[in-house]
Amino acid sequence: MKLFDYLIVGAGLYGSTFAYKAKQQGKRCLVIEKRPYSGGNIYCENIEGINVHKYGAHIFHTSNKENWDFVNSFVEFNRYTNSPIANYKGKLYNLPFNMNTFYALWGTKTPEEAKSKIKKQRKEAGITEPKNLEEQAISLVGKDIYEILIRGYTEKQWGRKCTELPTFIIKRLPVRFTFDNNYFNDTYQGIPIGGYNKLINGLLNGIEIRCDTDFFVNREYFENLADKIVFTGKIDEYYNYRFGKLEYRSVRFETEILDCENFQGNAVVNYTEREIPYTRIIEHKHFEFGSQPKTVISKEYSSEWDEGSEPFYPVNDERNNVLYQQYKKSADREANVIFGGRLSEYMYYDMDKVIEQVLIRFK
Repeated sequence: MKLFDYLIVGAGLYGSTFAYKAKQQGKRCLVIEKRPYSGGNIYCENIEGINVHKYGAHIFHTSNKENWDFVNSFVEFNRYTNSPIANYKGKLYNLPFNMNTFYALWGTKTPEEAKSKIKKQRKEAGITEPKNLEEQAISLVGKDIYEILIRGYTEKQWGRKCTELPTFIIKRLPVRFTFDNNYFNDTYQGIPIGGYNKLINGLLNGIEIRCDTDFFVNREYFENLADKIVFTGKIDEYYNYRFGKLEYRSVRFETEILDCENFQGNAVVNYTEREIPYTRIIEHKHFEFGSQPKTVISKEYSSEWDEGSEPFYPVNDERNNVLYQQYKKSADREANVIFGGRLSEYMYYDMDKVIEQVLIRFK
């Protein structure tokens, strides 16, 4: 008999939720995590009394009441509403594209005026079959919105010109003809009061966890500890890159403590011009309506992933998706390994969908 029922590789949201549900069923779990702390990319670091989202802004949002009740059973969530601002050459615009945005762009005051403006620009562009992301975006929202709010940000995000990016990256663009700055359409959204560590600590309460522990350094030892493995890391690394390496985008953060109470007046400000190297500035205290005397900001720089950096999101273009399917075929044949989360499923997941996947599996 092995020591554990499950070895869970990775203490992020998927691994932690899986461990919690397995423990509820009386299973013996060991969670290992190569970082010095649990939480994965939702880990928060306390700086100047502010919960700093160390790996970028994470706003929990869902329309699934079961998910919302589940996370709130560990920590109460506040009423934070994501309403980002775009800064283009010093001028500010509301996101997502809505009546406030259109008024700032064109001075339009009614939905009909705004619709007419977008329709006119789409017609002038004359694009019937978009061949790249640029043409796709212009065919959806016209040239002004594309030039000011999409092009520079997208090119920084992907490290490629919009004319070189495939159309499917922008299947649709959210356009609202109301004065509503709420980015998400979901029924529920918020931030854990006291930070995401409270959620992770609640999920992992009473479960053995070993941080600073890399599965691949002592793979044979760990594989023999449990009946089944739950793997949340990179699927291509699990298979020793036998079919080739999948591509990821990474994000680098420059975090500063500023000797002022309020730097930008909003948690998220996107910088949409190409000439500014960072994609956005996060001011963390606004996630929890903080009133601390100092503030902490993080500038985010998007880059290609390479060894030593953190893989943040998959590059789901045609080449990578074909390559992933080869790994998935191998994964589907595994009797004692469960692959879960964005890295092992090579998919961008919102947090509520990660939890949903685990809850469905245990049902």
